Amino acid sequence: MRDGLGAARTLDDALTGARDVDDIAVRAMQHLRSDGGVLRVGVALTEGGGRRLRFLESDRVDRGEREWSLIDAYEDVPLTFVARTGEAVLANLDDLPDFGDRFSQLLAQRRAEGAAALAVMPLPGTGSPLGGLVVYFAGPQGFPADQVRLLEQFAASISRAVRRLRLTVGRHGADAVPVEPAIPDGALTDALLLESDPRASGAARRFLRSLGAQWGVDEDVVDTAQLCLSELVTNAVVHAGTASELRVILEDRLLTVIVRDLGGLGGAKGEEPHPSEDPDPLRVFGRGLMLVDALSDRWGSERDVTGTTVWFVVSMPDPQAAVDAADAG
Repeated sequence: MRDGLGAARTLDDALTGARDVDDIAVRAMQHLRSDGGVLRVGVALTEGGGRRLRFLESDRVDRGEREWSLIDAYEDVPLTFVARTGEAVLANLDDLPDFGDRFSQLLAQRRAEGAAALAVMPLPGTGSPLGGLVVYFAGPQGFPADQVRLLEQFAASISRAVRRLRLTVGRHGADAVPVEPAIPDGALTDALLLESDPRASGAARRFLRSLGAQWGVDEDVVDTAQLCLSELVTNAVVHAGTASELRVILEDRLLTVIVRDLGGLGGAKGEEPHPSEDPDPLRVFGRGLMLVDALSDRWGSERDVTGTTVWFVVSMPDPQAAVDAADAG
């Protein structure tokens, strides 16, 4: 790939003034594909409280299409792995000992299309990644440190552009964060509107406890989720000063909790920045997000001009795994 910081700055310049996420993705693809060794580029963004990714790839853009496809966040492909873990995937397609079996079908298809190597980089976000950048190369790659740094800078540029856009587009604009998350088929879900009142945290905890009992959620999982939820609701009351919506989703032994306030830019009180604005959200929100970061499996924050959505996931223990471990002991 092209050398150095100049290439990253050029992408920052190219993304300045992008009208919507389609425009961001297309400009990023054009920039990266100007390198002759890059075969295909894709951009993915999380949505619905991290439960799915929307994905646009350069081959679709080449056909004049800009319709994003949807990928369930728990589907086992390189993009979802990166979005879940925040770890990059950098490898030649003929040398994937750790991932080859898991991603064999997808990688076989990409090999047939002429790809020899791939890089999947997380788009840096608050808590969990904002999404991912996928680059397929026509030839094998060594992935030296300077190339990896450049890929990281490209991913950071895309993330910054998406954040800027989300702070300037209204609820019905091209990239407003949806209030209603996508609910997978077969998932259990319920929601509660919370007033801007110090008692909201207690109401949220009681609601979550009741749902946990109805759905058979492990008590330890509910206890952990209640601690995290209490901090998020308190943040919404103190910093946004508005009503908020709590949504709880249970699917495949994963408990997802989403809190969305209606604080808008600067919050109703116009006070401290929200987590997706500050370079160190754990500093701004102190103990609250530090607890969420420590106790949940993953979490994230998304902001638009109408408010902030903060979500976290806590996994339930697998009873069969416990039985197998006991038998093995």
